[in-house]
Amino acid sequence: MINKLKADLQKYSNKDKSIILSRFFKTGPGQYGEGDKFLGIKVPEQREVAKKYYKEITLKEIQELLNSDIHEYRLTAVIILTYKYKTNKKEIYEFYLKNFKNINNWDLVDLSAPNIVGDYLLEKDRSILYKFANSNHLWTKRIAILSTYTFIKNNQYEDTLRISEILMQDSHDLIHKAVGWMLRELGKRNEELLINFLNKHYKKMPRTMLRYSIEKFPEEKRKFYLAK
Repeated sequence: MINKLKADLQKYSNKDKSIILSRFFKTGPGQYGEGDKFLGIKVPEQREVAKKYYKEITLKEIQELLNSDIHEYRLTAVIILTYKYKTNKKEIYEFYLKNFKNINNWDLVDLSAPNIVGDYLLEKDRSILYKFANSNHLWTKRIAILSTYTFIKNNQYEDTLRISEILMQDSHDLIHKAVGWMLRELGKRNEELLINFLNKHYKKMPRTMLRYSIEKFPEEKRKFYLAK
């Protein structure tokens, strides 16, 4: 099964696009995606392949894909997990957590953390997210904050605010963007909560985080926070 899946993905490979993606996802020495290899396949094409194989492919085969240094293999595996999760939530959630080190780029996290981790923890203990947020690992920190997107959509905001405070002084731009994004989404549903958070923290928020969080504000209000 896995060989057929890989063969189908290879049909969509594009050398020119692989070069562009390698630069976009910062695969150079010392960069966040160092060592990642790209085939140059678009996400809709990966979804098409994932839909074709997700019912029959085993977790052992998915593990093989996740262990690969080829980015599209791992991303397709993550997409498959989001499909499989709908019918076997506990098993897929636990499998996902065991593989957090393989969920190692921002697109892998963003496509999966809300749909698997966030959904599973919606009515459960969420202490794992605080463990992740307090880690020294870039991608587990992003998993922590992105998982709260599902909570936001269900009008549950406390964890987004608390994890945002934990990540306030993180040094990485990808965390600044993620936190700002989730704060912006929270603000769409409860602007008062976002304003209270900003009034408390805007002086020490990284500039990128602040810009992302106030993106939907009217221009005058954006200028008010940016000027201060």
